[in-house]
Amino acid sequence: MKAVITLAGEGTRLLPATRGLRKEMLPLFYRGVQGTAVLAPVVHHVVRTLVGAGVREMALVVGPDQGWVRRYFEPDEAFLRRHRSHPERLRETLALERMLRGVRFHWIVQRRPRGFGDALLRARGAMGGDPFLLHAADAVLREPHEGALPRSLEQLREREGASAVLLVRRVKDPRRYGVVEGRLARTGKGPGFLEVRAMEEKPAHPKSPWAATAIYALSPEIFPLLAREARPGGELEVTQGLRALLEGGHRVLAVRLPKPGYAWLSVGSPEGYYRALQKTYREALRTPERR
Repeated sequence: MKAVITLAGEGTRLLPATRGLRKEMLPLFYRGVQGTAVLAPVVHHVVRTLVGAGVREMALVVGPDQGWVRRYFEPDEAFLRRHRSHPERLRETLALERMLRGVRFHWIVQRRPRGFGDALLRARGAMGGDPFLLHAADAVLREPHEGALPRSLEQLREREGASAVLLVRRVKDPRRYGVVEGRLARTGKGPGFLEVRAMEEKPAHPKSPWAATAIYALSPEIFPLLAREARPGGELEVTQGLRALLEGGHRVLAVRLPKPGYAWLSVGSPEGYYRALQKTYREALRTPERR
């Protein structure tokens, strides 16, 4: 399976913390190999989720200062040699390298932040005409089994012959999000899903409480439609491509974020980052249930 991760935004809502440090490199907690709370960048959590979903080829859309994220994910023998006298400090780095064995990365530069859709469109060549997962790197999905929900989105897309499957969640103020309208459908094969009828980006008068998260299972059909929607110098959103799919008669589905046990944690604002930091710390300290 393939995936696109977008992390080229400047994170201006988090200034001055993000001046010189991309928001995707802000740390969140997870439970480390020794059972202790460990800090790792947000994008590390996203990659863990996608590897858990079965992704073995990832296109990372980065800004022109891409060195920071490449250095994090690419093996560095010199770094390991410098710190070999303290092997306990290298446990998580070595665990990351083991996790990434067999995973291929493509590095794609978005020179100017021109929207989520523009970032996705730049990864078209790397996807090679195959279906793929799309995940923004400024939010993380918390779930009981890492990667299971994104994998189920792709399985549903393939089973139902859909062009796109979105993960949506109920929110109190949909005006801040891309809002999905649809009707509940059931096939007898697991939980129901929404047959999407319309999508609107940050509507003044939302017609639904369902907001799109930044995880999608997509077919390559979305790329020519995004290219058609692009305007020189303008911003391009994924919502535009999804609306074009709907207008062209393509099938778009939405899966509702299950509860309890699941959470979507955005770090796009100071308040969101603080909540994510608190929640991941509590989770990292929690004793795993015996099976």
